Amino acid sequence: MRRSISWPIALGVTLIVLLVTLTVGWIVVNSLAAQGESAGLFYTLLAVGTTLFVVVLVGVSMYLWLSIKAVRLTQRQSNFIDSVTHELKSPIASLKLYLQTLEKRKLPEAQVTEIHQSMMEVLRGLDHLIDHLLDAARLEKKEIEMPLEDVDLAAILERCAASACRDYRLPPETVRLRLRPVEARGRAKEFEIIFRNLIDNALKYGGKEPAVEIETYAPRAQRVGIRISDNGPGIPSHLRRKIFGRFVRLGNELERQQAGTGLGLYIVRELVQRLGGRVQVLGRGNQPGTAFEVEFAGHFPQMATNP
Repeated sequence: MRRSISWPIALGVTLIVLLVTLTVGWIVVNSLAAQGESAGLFYTLLAVGTTLFVVVLVGVSMYLWLSIKAVRLTQRQSNFIDSVTHELKSPIASLKLYLQTLEKRKLPEAQVTEIHQSMMEVLRGLDHLIDHLLDAARLEKKEIEMPLEDVDLAAILERCAASACRDYRLPPETVRLRLRPVEARGRAKEFEIIFRNLIDNALKYGGKEPAVEIETYAPRAQRVGIRISDNGPGIPSHLRRKIFGRFVRLGNELERQQAGTGLGLYIVRELVQRLGGRVQVLGRGNQPGTAFEVEFAGHFPQMATNP
């Protein structure tokens, strides 16, 4: 945020200095012309003034671009605050209603168990939201990072897939795993955050009956790839780079059907880049849905050929 503010301020001060210089130079040029000074000096000052004028025009254009960018960021932040407020208020209201029901009524044991399960689901949603906020906050800080090591990605993917299915109350076969033993250079916690967000995104925005596929592939030597595909409506090609921005959520905030903060894919991109990897979003050809592909430095143990 400081960097986004400092750029317009520095540019604005520079433009003011150039305008003052240009004004003074224009007065000097007119004065020399009136006194009949040498034509060489006149044209030299005129050329300098013209150059400064062009620089000012470029600066004004950049200032306008930065201002528009700042306005858009402010709008996204406003949407983010609205969505977070809603996602905090709604579960808290639900928990309050559940507790009041348990306090004022004597319910059958089966119904009490069902209410407890519903409360746990609400708490898991709150925990997931808080994790998102904390992950995003950590990315803004320059913390000492743990050294890279070889991490078993297949085990992390299996764990994240099972956890996501439990959170959404979906059968385990909703996520189809086609994994080979694969190791990548990185940090296990960061890989877990990346895959947790991508799988959560695939289940959340999948079709009415979500179907997610996760597979490993070998993009090139000394690199490993993970592809996570869903059967949702897909993402238009001109918006695929935009979705990795901070606070970005596609569509109208007032007509939003899915909960979210607009931070999940931003966290994914930042962590992937921090690990020296690459992430991209693709269509699925003739099939509906979206495919996210992430690549890291790594290898397939005891296997050298592509699947």
